[in-house]
Amino acid sequence: MPQPIDLLLLARWLIPVEPHGVVLEDHAVAVNGGSVVEVLPQADARAKYSSRQYVDLPQHVLIPGLVNAHTHSPMTLMRGLADDMPLMTWLHEHIWPAEAAVMSAEFVRDGSELAIVEMLRGGTTTCNENYFFPDAFAQACKSFGFRARVGLPIIEFPSAWAADIDEYFDRALAVHDELKGDPLLSCTFAPHAPYTVSDSSFERIRTLSDQLDLPVHLHLHETAQEVEDAKHDLGARPFARVQGLGLINDRLIAVHMTQLTDAEIAACAEAGVSVVHCPESNLKLASGFCPAENLRRAGVNVAIGTDGCASNNNLDMFGELRTAALLAKGVAKDASAFDAAYALRAATLNGARALGFSDLIGSIQAGKQADLTAVRLDPPETQPVYQPISQLVYAASRRQVSDVWIAGRRKLANGELVDVDLDALLAKAARWRERVAAIRCCPDTMAE
Repeated sequence: MPQPIDLLLLARWLIPVEPHGVVLEDHAVAVNGGSVVEVLPQADARAKYSSRQYVDLPQHVLIPGLVNAHTHSPMTLMRGLADDMPLMTWLHEHIWPAEAAVMSAEFVRDGSELAIVEMLRGGTTTCNENYFFPDAFAQACKSFGFRARVGLPIIEFPSAWAADIDEYFDRALAVHDELKGDPLLSCTFAPHAPYTVSDSSFERIRTLSDQLDLPVHLHLHETAQEVEDAKHDLGARPFARVQGLGLINDRLIAVHMTQLTDAEIAACAEAGVSVVHCPESNLKLASGFCPAENLRRAGVNVAIGTDGCASNNNLDMFGELRTAALLAKGVAKDASAFDAAYALRAATLNGARALGFSDLIGSIQAGKQADLTAVRLDPPETQPVYQPISQLVYAASRRQVSDVWIAGRRKLANGELVDVDLDALLAKAARWRERVAAIRCCPDTMAE
């Protein structure tokens, strides 16, 4: 007698990611209770299972949901605000003043909702967040059923979120406690960067990270100037300073990492550090080139992130993984570097591993959560299909994403968002544009 299940997905191609580089033709994914029950040939699936819902994907490739391993989601509301300038000018003269004027729980919630919709439409089912008002971000995720690591911000200067460093820690721990047991959300400590966080704060983070078993999500070695300033002011490279504080370990999610020595790469590999490569943001800010292929060859877990929309200017993981693959070849001067199968892995299973979620997501395997993305390959831009993995990395667009599931729940159906009032969301974005534009015209204006 056929076994009853919730959902049976029948795909022309299926890329489980693990085993690496494998493409299965005419296979099915059986889903029940939000988890993958089995991956098997379609004929066997139809005989073995009686499903409450069947979804036929005859011209599609089914992959694990993409994992955006570094985001600042609310910065969707600053998309295009300050372009074509280096990092420190961008931060000090534009982004931080704008944030000081508009930062609030409402700003974070509305910007996060816009970000989540953009990510879902592009096949992303999980992100690693780093921003103020993490409680408001978490509420946005809950309203959409989106999976995330919620960053608990730590920075030495006051903000609308916290007046001093003690309040940052107090509020961080309160958010962590509130999210305990949530099926889709958990936390990371998110110290901004070595140049904005003190040794004493890093020491507190290390102690709490050990006690609570939480990752640490940190911008590190983003630019050559950051490294030179640290050497001049403190007599040590930021990596060495963080290493001396005990944070170079398997809980560290190190973002950007454009300035690395061979010894630092080896130290990352030995300690189990995950590195998040944000190629398009690094290119746009002229921050430098992450040695992604050298990291890969050394055995470092390399994931991919978009960064925020104020520096990218999108949350397009398909664009990001293609840029990552192409850039790595140019930097390594090796056409075989960061090949298509590895690029897809970096955007799925490696991202899950960086976040500590690899037992839950990142590959299509029995027992894992059914976080899945279907991509149409029948448009002219991806025809003919010789190798589906190559088509995904080098030819496909996020606009070809047709369907998305998180924990077996459908979030995108035939290109349409499920149970989302898109007009209302866009109206909120337009209102924020007016407020931010008014602040830029009249710098003395502050948010109410």
